[in-house]
Amino acid sequence: MILDELATARTGDKGDTLILAVFPRNKENFDQLVAEVTEQRMAEHFGDTVTGPVQRTVLPQLPGMVFRLPGVLGGGVTGAPTLDGHGKCLSSYALLLPLGITPPE
Repeated sequence: MILDELATARTGDKGDTLILAVFPRNKENFDQLVAEVTEQRMAEHFGDTVTGPVQRTVLPQLPGMVFRLPGVLGGGVTGAPTLDGHGKCLSSYALLLPLGITPPE
């Protein structure tokens, strides 16, 4: 199972830091997602593009989580040599994160 099956995501930028918001498709899955989608898992998923500690803010009132991934945008909008300096397509990549949750039968 991958994150996309239980959540949706939106991304934005703050300099060269990727801001990634993850929202469960179903409120009942929120606690599972908080347990599974950690700073460490997200840092491993984005690999060497992350240049500092990943920070996660859990927002149970939404429900949702916001991650800050420094360095992922490689210089930001004006400094990155990529076509997606804002990191908008990276929400799709984040949703490929494998989860250790067994899908219901």
